[in-house]
Amino acid sequence: MKKLFSLILILTVISISFSQQNEDDINALSIFNEYSKAKNYEAAYGPWMELRNRNPKFHLGIYSEGEKILKYKIKNSVGEEKIAFIRDLIFLYSQRREFFKTKTPMGKFLAKSAKIQYDFRKELNISTLDLFNSYDNAFKSDLKSFNNPVDLLTYFKLAVELFDDGIKTAEELFTKYDEVSEKVESEVENYTVKLNAFLPSDDSMEVTYSKKDAQKIRAYNSYLKGYEQISKGMDISLGIRANCENLVILYQKNYEENKNDGLWLQRAMNRLAGKDCIDTELFVTILQQKNNLDPNPDTSYYLGIIKDREGKTAEALEYYNQAIELQTDGYKKAKILFKIATNFKKSGSFSKARSYYRKALRFNPSMGKCYIAIAQMYASSAKNCGSDNFSQRAVYWLASSEALKASKVDPNLKKAANNSSKNYLAKAPQKSEIFSSGREGELISIGCWIGSSVKVPNL
Repeated sequence: MKKLFSLILILTVISISFSQQNEDDINALSIFNEYSKAKNYEAAYGPWMELRNRNPKFHLGIYSEGEKILKYKIKNSVGEEKIAFIRDLIFLYSQRREFFKTKTPMGKFLAKSAKIQYDFRKELNISTLDLFNSYDNAFKSDLKSFNNPVDLLTYFKLAVELFDDGIKTAEELFTKYDEVSEKVESEVENYTVKLNAFLPSDDSMEVTYSKKDAQKIRAYNSYLKGYEQISKGMDISLGIRANCENLVILYQKNYEENKNDGLWLQRAMNRLAGKDCIDTELFVTILQQKNNLDPNPDTSYYLGIIKDREGKTAEALEYYNQAIELQTDGYKKAKILFKIATNFKKSGSFSKARSYYRKALRFNPSMGKCYIAIAQMYASSAKNCGSDNFSQRAVYWLASSEALKASKVDPNLKKAANNSSKNYLAKAPQKSEIFSSGREGELISIGCWIGSSVKVPNL
């Protein structure tokens, strides 16, 4: 009986102690959280550190709010104290991964840690190679959640620095370019598909979105703009290091040992094509080898370009259509269709170009650049597609209308689309001309390849 009483007493003491500790933890969480919400990070630091040291796995808020608190301390400190806070923030990310693994994507938070080191590389005295390795670890550990546009660009720029310092080879640099580009492209496809789900099937339809959906659309467009900037930034960073001459030398040197490696051939083929090295003998060799090993939509498309440049239009079109048929992914199919359309546009085959641009839009309705391209073709044909000066210049109304469609499906093109529209409207008949012509509200038929009509504006 005495033993039972002693056991009950011990359990009661433990229960009271635990309850007291739990209450202390709740109070500390509440205190620092209120301070943090009010952005009084100085006052929040004490109770936050108290709870973090006592019970680091108590609540995720220790880490989400702790990140803000430590960033404030870093900003408002100097010298050794600043360095200590920087190191502690890096450690905080590590702690979060330890205690809240399922809510801490490895790639994302390893990249956060790498970015802190990058931002304070001078204070921490970290080498470029160590910084690159930190980002590389995040990239290789969890590619899915390593998707921040700034981090991806920084990662690649560090590879360029290492190449310039003689630490990375040209092969390593171009491979890293391809790897990061492929990641960017996968993210672009991801957000484009999400965005397209909100677009109407008819580009003339006006749609009103809920507040929640509008926020999603803005977020998707923001990411797409970020990834577009990455691609541009990477090409700027690469510069003349990846000009046609350098690429041919590199791939010629490594061709024999890689000629049975499908991935190497694919990347070499894409890189050479991207730098307009299609006319080189090496490109044809790599293309034919890739086509023999593993024919795919890209090889068919490039074979079409070669036939086009040889003046064999019919054969080129066969390869182009083959590329479209082989591609089953709608987003990728639209990219091929856009490239084909652009080739026709460059050669002056405007009717075929428009047809392929419109096909591209069916698979990717947010591809606003198709509308911009069609508008450009209309504008350049104005003098050839009207019976008199007035009807010729009326084509610019049509071009303006087409350009504005781009801003509806792709807000990132809004500025370019609006500028194009204004430019076309300035070339169309003005109010005084409409008045003097007496053609207000008239429907004008536009001939030649355009085959459409446009209504003269009412005054």
